[in-house]
Amino acid sequence: MYAVVEACGKQYRMEPGAVVRLDRLAVEEGATITFDRVLMVGGEDIKIGTPTVAGAKVSAEVVSHLLGDKVSGMKFRRRRRMRRRFGSRHAHTDVKIIGIDLG
Repeated sequence: MYAVVEACGKQYRMEPGAVVRLDRLAVEEGATITFDRVLMVGGEDIKIGTPTVAGAKVSAEVVSHLLGDKVSGMKFRRRRRMRRRFGSRHAHTDVKIIGIDLG
């Protein structure tokens, strides 16, 4: 069984026991969270929501907070002595899917 869930403005496919990397959530490590916006539930029979499946919920446990790989870039303008380097690391949260409840 799997579910397609909208979280952090994006859609993720979640299965029980899987670890999913989301954008940073303001939740402590070890806490249990519930995703209510379930767009689709698949498995033996498929249920598609309009826009969400009524009563369906996905529960997950926050495993860790981490930073992604560094993305770097550079701006350069010729003949103007202008060079600028920049970089950033995106913040992520890993969650482990506990179960899918159809309600």
